[in-house]
Formats: sequence, C-alpha cells, structure tokens
Amino acid sequence: MYQATLSRRSYRFNDLRQLLAKASPARSGDYLAEVAADSAEERMAARIALADVPLKTFLQQLLVPYEHDEVTRLIVDSHDALAFAPISHLTVGDFRDWLLSEQADSAMLARVAAGITPEMAAAVSKLMRNQDLILVAKKCRVITRFRNTLGLPGRLSVRLQPNHPTDSLQGIAASMLDGLLYGCGDAVVGINPASDSLPLLEKLNYMLDDVIQRFAIPTQSCVLTHVTNTLRLMERGVPVDLVFQSIAGTEAANQGFGINLALLAEAQQAALSLNRGTLGNNVMYFETGQGSCLSSNAHHGVDQQTCEARAYAVARHFSPLLINTVVGFIGPEYLYDGKQIIRAGLEDHFCGKLLGLPLGCDVCYTNHAEADQDDMDTLLTLLATGGLTFLIGVPGADDIMLNYQSTSFHDALYIRELLGLKHAPEFADWLTKMQITDERGQLRDTAANHPLLLALQGERR
Repeated sequence: MYQATLSRRSYRFNDLRQLLAKASPARSGDYLAEVAADSAEERMAARIALADVPLKTFLQQLLVPYEHDEVTRLIVDSHDALAFAPISHLTVGDFRDWLLSEQADSAMLARVAAGITPEMAAAVSKLMRNQDLILVAKKCRVITRFRNTLGLPGRLSVRLQPNHPTDSLQGIAASMLDGLLYGCGDAVVGINPASDSLPLLEKLNYMLDDVIQRFAIPTQSCVLTHVTNTLRLMERGVPVDLVFQSIAGTEAANQGFGINLALLAEAQQAALSLNRGTLGNNVMYFETGQGSCLSSNAHHGVDQQTCEARAYAVARHFSPLLINTVVGFIGPEYLYDGKQIIRAGLEDHFCGKLLGLPLGCDVCYTNHAEADQDDMDTLLTLLATGGLTFLIGVPGADDIMLNYQSTSFHDALYIRELLGLKHAPEFADWLTKMQITDERGQLRDTAANHPLLLALQGERR
C-alpha cells in the first residue's frame, strides 16, 4: 500500500502497478484500460508517493509475475547488481535529482545502464518535466555499428523509407534515389513491404543489396517483414543485412506478434553467421510503440508507458543496431492528440537511451488523430535537441503504403541545419565523394548525368 495526502485528502494506491499508472501523464490509452488517475490531484498524489519509493523496490515487487512472463524473467535474470550499486540507495525522487546532476555524466550513465530496469526508468520519467527528459537523454551516449557508425555526438542519422503500395521495384528505386540525393539513408534503407510473398521479399532484398554494393554505400538495408520470413530468406541465401521485428513489453503481447525470445535469438545468430557487417555486428532492428500491449489485451493492468519501457529490455538483450518507437502510429485510442504524442515521444527516447539503447523515433501521427505537422515539427526539434539517434525519411512526409504522416527528407535538412548535426561519418564521406554534398556537408545541385540518376534510368529501361 502506498499513500500520499494532498489538499487534506488522503490517496491510497494498492500496489506498485497502480501507483505507476496513476502517476502517468494523462493519455487516452490508460483511460481506455481504466488504469489512469481520475483527476490531476490524484495524479500528483501518486507522483508524491512514487518519489519516495526506493529503487530496490522494483527488484522485489514485480509488475508482471515472474513465473508467467518471460520478459519479466529476462529483466530480473539479466539485472547487473554491480552496475546498480552506485544508485541502489536512491529513491525514485532521488534518482531524478541524480540524473539531472553533474555527477551523472555520459560515462557514469553508461556504467549504470545495465543496472537500471525498465520499471525504474519508467518510474523516474513520470516525475520529470519535458526539459528533464531532454537533458538526461542528451547525456546518454549509445554507439552501434554495422557498415557505419551510428549514435556519435553531434550526429543524426535517417532511415530512408521508400515504401510503395504495390511494392513496385521502380517506385521504390525512385524514392530511394530521391532520399539518397537528399543525403538520407545512413541509418538504414528500410522497406515496409505491402506483401509477405517470399519471392517478392527476395527481389526487394536483392535490389537493395545491388544498389548498396554497386555504389559502395556505407549503410545497411532491411526489409521489414516478420522475423520468420527473414529466417526463411536467410536459409535461401538471400543477402540480409538486418533482422527486423516489432516487439512489446510482455510475453503475451509478443505472442500476439508471433514471436518469443528464443525465436529472436535464433534470428540474431543466423544474421551474425552471414558476417555481412564491415565495422560491427549489431544485426537487429526493432520497432515499438506505446499501446501495443493494450491493443492485444496483454498489459496485465500496467500503464502503457511502463509496458513500452519493458519492451526495451527485450531490445537491449539483443544489442540492436537500431530501435525506434513509432510514437503516433497506433492511433488516438492510445495517444489522442499532439500533446500526448509529444510527451510519449520524449518519454520513450529518455527511457530507451537511459537503458543503453540507440533509440530513434518515427515522429508520426495518423490522420484521425488530433495532431498535425506542426506538432511533429515540435517533437522532432525536441528529440533532436535531446540527442536522437535517427529519424524516418519519407517522400513528402506522407507514407503512401502505410497511410500515415511521418517526417520527410526536407525535415532532415531542417534539423541538421538548425542544430549543426552531421551524418554518420562514413556516410558523410561517401556523400562528399559522390558529389551529393560539399566539404561542409551542404547539398549540391545534382547534375542530370549523376551516376545515381543514370542508374535509375537504366532500371526503368
């Protein structure tokens, strides 16, 4: 039992699960799950009580039973007590103060990351203002490698997302060329296929590999199909760089995705055996999003933001090259408007970086949400200020296959110019070599006889 008194009224919270849910900022998904605070006063009372909870409590009182959930078992069994030692004496409120202090610099945050559980990260985020989330995330340094180096300070990468509603190879190639000539694609060239046809998935993988190899582009490709399809492709000898999978924060929700930890481990080992990375062996790419556990009725009464943080434990176990939250993609049932989407994006970024993950974000919304592109401009700017690893690049910001609004190649130009952010170093050198950018990293005017344009014309013939 946890309690706090506010305005001469005493509020009681039955357990840690309820306390965390009541302390969460208001969002439609928690109201849908009937776990949200009934009033702003109750929310504040929950935060006051949560601030006094020792961090050690999260190792003793589990939100989802150990015997029923493999994600819980992963969190408990992989906890690093030595890394936890420097902060083990703190309460959640003390932890917030420590994270904002000069003592918690980048090196110290890296040392304690393995000792922080997702529930600890979620709890402290509930006590933080937006500026707190941005400042701490900025201090976290997470660097990964495959064919280039991602996550270095002062750098921001872009996933080039050339989706097409009929998986037209020519349409995808045109969008890919467009993105490359805008300097996008250093995080990954990643296609969401409209079909699960293995022959088509093969063609997409071979096409991406051909472009990357032909022009010696220091980047990686990914066809974002189900992990079981990717395993079958690798068995056929198809050139697979990264293994993709959507993941969630409970075993039951992951079962809804058709996965478990053993399957992800099998796929990781298969990808590692291909030895396709030139600089590193981070071969996994994960996507998450608040509301996935609730949408599959697999949240165990846990609020959606804490469930999201638990998904990061799954990702952390497999040392991914990339992970991003598709923050506004699931819809207004879970994040109703721009304000909720912005807050959720900052929470996800903070929790992921704090746990040692290369967190990116699909800064996005669906057309039936109470949000618009101005809200996305705000979230993009805040995330990039906080050291975002990568964002999504879609032609015109309008994904014509997935039917949602994301960020464009032009948005990447805006945020790089605003904050002086550069590409991944190896990709930056390639852009200069290909005369796409000048020595300062500024885009050049592309001539009609540019090799990439000539290659596309050849594909069309």
